Amino acid sequence: MEFLIVVIILALVFDFLNGFHDAANSIATVVSTKVLSPFFAVIWAAFFNFIAFLIFDVHIAKVVGKGIVHADIVTLPMIASGLIAAIIWNLLTWWLGIPSSSSHTLVGGFAGAAIVKGGFAAVIMSGIMKIVLFIFLSPIIGLVLSFFLSKLLLNICKNFSPRKVDRHFRRLQLISAALYSLGHGGNDAQKVMGIIYVALISMTSITGITENSQIPLWVVLSCQGAIAFGTMFGGWRIVKTMGQKITKLKPFEGFSAETAGAATLFGTAALGIPVSTTHTITGAIIGVGITKRVSAVHWGVTINIVWAWILTIPVSALLAALIMVIMERFTG
Repeated sequence: MEFLIVVIILALVFDFLNGFHDAANSIATVVSTKVLSPFFAVIWAAFFNFIAFLIFDVHIAKVVGKGIVHADIVTLPMIASGLIAAIIWNLLTWWLGIPSSSSHTLVGGFAGAAIVKGGFAAVIMSGIMKIVLFIFLSPIIGLVLSFFLSKLLLNICKNFSPRKVDRHFRRLQLISAALYSLGHGGNDAQKVMGIIYVALISMTSITGITENSQIPLWVVLSCQGAIAFGTMFGGWRIVKTMGQKITKLKPFEGFSAETAGAATLFGTAALGIPVSTTHTITGAIIGVGITKRVSAVHWGVTINIVWAWILTIPVSALLAALIMVIMERFTG
């Protein structure tokens, strides 16, 4: 029972770091356009991160809990190994200011530890391949939506003065930032719900939770609270990368990027597809940059980000596998 409590605490620590690491996803555009100060931006994002459970069903949590690794081989040391690996990778990429995916870090860590425990047969490859596919699809969807939305808004606003456009979109960006934060909370917090859910299933003789049980409300509220709390602290290193280094943003461009990102996250959440909020908003920001000119996007920075995306799952998996080997020796 004590180890189960440790695993739940580790999961909530990761969830906090997810919010801290991914705060940039929710607030980078609204801060870089100076619509909100950093302090009010994180409060705004954290509030909508938290209330996301009122809007989204827990489809993604169930996919992560039962669609990545076969539940019958899950053990608490395996979950702990995956979480520790994910925490280490999140802290490293935060320190380097790289907007990598917390979601894929968690998936990679969980899968890597499972492979050590039960071989490749322990992993549900169809679930992993769906997530890998959306490494590429979610930023492309965000890019395309933001590109066409920006073009549409440019045509609508072409006869208005820049000052009037700026004034209106400063207000509208509050709505788009709120929508994106809802999508972020409804997507990323649920992945940790799924991890805690499968940990409870692995100790069903103590918890009474089975694969057919609903996710307990205390799990939902604690995960939404942890990610919101982490968002309040904000990963400022990554905010600078997202909001300034990819391309320069005006309020209407920030609105376009956030709205396109939110639409992508709402759609994938409804389908129960766990995607990276980091990938989604990065693609959306690139999309608005391309509307100005291709050279408006700092492609050197973008290429470094893409390399982090590619490396996240395998590096997290290898790190978790190493931790799992060490942990098995200590736990027998």
